[in-house]
Amino acid sequence: MATVKRWTAVSLILWLSVDLWTMPVGDAARILAVETVPGKSHWYFMRSLLSSLTDAGHTVTVFTMFPDGDRANYTEVDTSGEFPLKLDMDLMMLIEGASEPFTLVGFMPGAIRLYCDMIYGNQKLADLMASGARDQYDLLIIEPQFFDCFSYLVDSLGLPVIYSIPSPMISFSERLFTGHLSNPATVSNLLANHAVPGTFVQRFINTALLTYGLARTTYDQLVIKFTDSKPYNLAPTVNPSIIFQNSHYASEASRPVTPNLIDVGGIHLKPPKTIPKDILDFIEDSPQGVIFFTFGSTIKVSSLPEYIERSFKEALAAVPQRVLWKYEGEMKDKPENVMTRKWFPQREILLHPKVKLFISHGGISGVYEAVDAGVPVLGFPIFYDQPRNIENLVLAGMAISMDLLSVTKEKVSNAISELIDDEKYLTNAKITSDRFKDRPMTPQQSVVYWTEYVIRHKGAPHLKSHALNLTWYQYLLLDVMAVLLIFVFLVTFVVFKVFKCIKAFKNNKVKTQ
Repeated sequence: MATVKRWTAVSLILWLSVDLWTMPVGDAARILAVETVPGKSHWYFMRSLLSSLTDAGHTVTVFTMFPDGDRANYTEVDTSGEFPLKLDMDLMMLIEGASEPFTLVGFMPGAIRLYCDMIYGNQKLADLMASGARDQYDLLIIEPQFFDCFSYLVDSLGLPVIYSIPSPMISFSERLFTGHLSNPATVSNLLANHAVPGTFVQRFINTALLTYGLARTTYDQLVIKFTDSKPYNLAPTVNPSIIFQNSHYASEASRPVTPNLIDVGGIHLKPPKTIPKDILDFIEDSPQGVIFFTFGSTIKVSSLPEYIERSFKEALAAVPQRVLWKYEGEMKDKPENVMTRKWFPQREILLHPKVKLFISHGGISGVYEAVDAGVPVLGFPIFYDQPRNIENLVLAGMAISMDLLSVTKEKVSNAISELIDDEKYLTNAKITSDRFKDRPMTPQQSVVYWTEYVIRHKGAPHLKSHALNLTWYQYLLLDVMAVLLIFVFLVTFVVFKVFKCIKAFKNNKVKTQ
């Protein structure tokens, strides 16, 4: 009995020592954050990171275009006046302007430059940069862009920086962020429409997208630097101590990464709240279950072309389930089994046991809500990472992906029937959900631990890859290959000369005989 008590005491001491070691040294950390993209899904991810830190007792000041209101340990600076908010966008305009990856890559530099100008145009941030922040804050958290314009801010403030990426890794920015470049033979480009490159064509597309993305962003930066340079284009590059990215291997193919890349996919997931009574009654009074249909916070579903909306209406009117359809305004000829709202509590609805199917555009936040709930998905991806997000669910066996512009009543009906009637989709969704939830610590705990780690270790420079110190040709070993080729050429040349001399000598010897 005494031995048991002694080991219990030792275990408690060890646990306390580990627990205390993970706590930040001194008072709560003072954290500055800057949201740089006027998209709600981007802000939801950043907000979740910051909530984890304030819940742990740290103090946060954030520049945001989506103010929620100050609270304990949390202060906002409203930047919505500088930014055109991307809400309720016309779907067809989005498809025409951003659905093709090469078009999107070409469009992004102009948009990023606009965002950079708006960030640096904020007077409060300018004052902070002028006064310095070393004595006011311990750390900066910021969402980076496709190419670097925020090293100027980081360098001016003199703070360690953490990147917040609300998607899986941006393929052609990975080298800039981490020093590493993923092999396009095994890791799909963020803008690709496949989850894993399994064919020659897919590997070729991956390589083309990566090459074009790197070349185009480099070219645009050089053009700007020499034709319309601004102070933030000339600042020395400051690489992040760590990167929090909205990713997880349960819904993303395995890949090699640097140690300072931390997956916190699903960090926005919170304990469910109560579903409003009218919506809950609609769900529970459906004997065959419910289908939930939304294209997220950015896209206006009511902007669908008439033939596409009609196809959805006809297909959904024929299913035995009831349908919750996020839809702006009044829907003409609404089927009797359909409820429309401008907003639904998506997280809570997907967790309800009567929900049989999620019809989605493939935004990463909704993807993780479906994965967490273990609900099959019918995907209609539109742009950016959405095709790849849905394809990862297809690879997991819990989804079907369809082209939105080619839908018909029959195609939608057949896909819905297959996903609901074939038990394999639900089984695979539950398996994926189990993998997603099986973690050594929650995403919130990961954010707190690694943020405190960076502060404890003065920016944690030891986590950064040494590849960041190499030029692109050194990283690709082009200098080594060039020396080897020169060596081979010289050896070949010498051998050729020796054989030529030997041959000449033999010929001369024959002639003298």
